[in-house]
Amino acid sequence: MRANGVAARGGDRETRQRLLEAAERLFAERGFKHVTVREICQAAHANVAAVNYHFGDKLGLYREIVQSAIDRMRATTEAAREAGAGLPPEEQLRRYIMTVNRRLLEASDGTLQRVIVRETYDPTPALDALVEQGLRPRFDHLSTLVARVIGCDVADPRVLRCAASIQAQTVAYLPNAVADRIGTHTRLTTSRIDEIAAHIAEFSLAGLDAIRRARRRR
Repeated sequence: MRANGVAARGGDRETRQRLLEAAERLFAERGFKHVTVREICQAAHANVAAVNYHFGDKLGLYREIVQSAIDRMRATTEAAREAGAGLPPEEQLRRYIMTVNRRLLEASDGTLQRVIVRETYDPTPALDALVEQGLRPRFDHLSTLVARVIGCDVADPRVLRCAASIQAQTVAYLPNAVADRIGTHTRLTTSRIDEIAAHIAEFSLAGLDAIRRARRRR
């Protein structure tokens, strides 16, 4: 009897994992609103009631997937913090840019990344958690580094604009129809990713230096 119970729990875990994998793939392809519970269960080879059993409903399943993205974002932000710990502000920012861009570009073709891109353009109730737990802490850290490099308060409007500019540069290299047509998205090998990250770091630091010098002349 005990062995049967262990087997049942193992089967539950396997079914749950199949649901997560199938749902992530389908949500990446078509977005949350255009995927049904029945389609997810069919793709996962699971009973149609399995989503409700394991996650409560489709949104509960989706939130679980978004939470995986949040966890990954937190890990990347923490790695970027650690990479620059104890270094001068400019080097902290360089390490941040290199770390974040490497990880983002390495995962750019993954289903989880595509789920998040869809979420930003067609938001669901899961967006608040994504922003507050994943994106805002990273942007706040970036803004703090930018303020230190420029030498001004983090509330200065220039900090927000500079942080947004740094963050936006990566978008040009992510896979999408426009990037494919204008040629900014190419096959992202490890060496290519390192070149892109290094360019974004150099370009950003040069821009911040110009803003810092202009500020001092006023």
